[in-house]
Amino acid sequence: MSQLTDIMSEKCPKCGVGHVFSKKGNPLLFQIPKMNEHCSECGHKFEREPGYFFGSMYVSYALTIAEMVGVFIISRFVFGLSYVNIVIAIGIISFLLGAFNFRLSRMLWIYMFDGRHKQA
Repeated sequence: MSQLTDIMSEKCPKCGVGHVFSKKGNPLLFQIPKMNEHCSECGHKFEREPGYFFGSMYVSYALTIAEMVGVFIISRFVFGLSYVNIVIAIGIISFLLGAFNFRLSRMLWIYMFDGRHKQA
């Protein structure tokens, strides 16, 4: 459970104290999130090699598809919207959650391949 809270609070995968992102980003102001290069607490380098986060795009894609399916189901079956309005709703939600998906996909990627190792 500790790793899940560290992922959601965007903490360092090694020490769990330092922050991975220096700026959260704001889609309404067209600002993208900004990552720190190293952890401020333990000095861990987040991007291990060039292209390290290429795979996080696939994680972001899966998150976006799950959100789109959720918006479709809620829009169609709860609110009874037409398909045109559903497409508009999906577009708005996808735009607004873009920065969140970017950060979450990178955090999941870091924790999948660079998370803390249990010591015996």
